[in-house]
Amino acid sequence: MHPADHLRGSKSDRLKGRKIVLGVTGSIAAVETIKLCRELIRHGAEIHVVMSEGAQNIVHPWALEFATGRPVTTQIDGRVQHVALCGDVPDRADLLLIAPATANTISKIAFGIDDTPVTTFATTALGGGIPVMIVPAMHGTMMAQKVVGENIGKLRRIGVHFLMPKLEESKAKLPSMDSIVSEVIALIGKRDLVKRRVLVIAGATEEPIDDIRVVTNRSSGETGVELARAAGAGQPQPPEGPED
Repeated sequence: MHPADHLRGSKSDRLKGRKIVLGVTGSIAAVETIKLCRELIRHGAEIHVVMSEGAQNIVHPWALEFATGRPVTTQIDGRVQHVALCGDVPDRADLLLIAPATANTISKIAFGIDDTPVTTFATTALGGGIPVMIVPAMHGTMMAQKVVGENIGKLRRIGVHFLMPKLEESKAKLPSMDSIVSEVIALIGKRDLVKRRVLVIAGATEEPIDDIRVVTNRSSGETGVELARAAGAGQPQPPEGPED
C-alpha cells in the first residue's frame, strides 16, 4: 500500500469515490500542491496530477507522485491521458482543479488554446462537461491586468468555477488549503445537508449573578466557524473577484 493510501479518509469521507485531476502550472505557488493533494486525500479523494513544463521547473513530478500515489502526467503520450481522465469515457474524473493557475494558463483556456498538458486537459474537460475549478496565483499586477480579469469573466460565463486568491504583499496568493478543499467539497462532495437550513450560534455566553454582574467566558468563535464551514460544504459559495 502506498503511504498516501494510509491518509485516505482520515478527516472525512466527503470526497470518497471522487476522482480529481489536479492541474499544476508554473506559479511559485506550485510548491503548495503537495499539501493540497494530501488534504484532498484526507477527505477521501483520488488525485491524478497533470503538470505544465513551467510547473516541473518548480516542483519535481516525483514529489507529486509521492503525494498522490499515482503517476504524474507531464506530457500527453499514447495513453491519451486527457481523454482517459476527462473525455467522454466511463469512470472519468469528477473535477478538473487547476491550482495554481497562472495568467498565461487562464488566458489560453479562455481562447481555447491547448499547447500544454494542463490546457489540453482543460479543453477536453470543458468539451466533455466535466466541472472545472480554477484557483489563480500570480503577481498582484498580473491579477490586476484588465485582460486577465476579462478572461476570468469569460470563463465564468461558460461555467468555470473560480476560487479567487488572497491579495497580500503585492501578490495574488493561493487561498488556504481549507478554503480550497471546502470549495471542492461544495462542488462535488457529498451533499447530505442540501435543502436543510442550519443556524450556528457562536461566541461567548453570559449568566447573570445579579442585575449588574455576570459570569462569562472567553471565546474565539473558532468552533462556530468550523461548524459553519462543515455545514456550508454542501453548497457552492457565490463567486468573488472580476466578473468582466
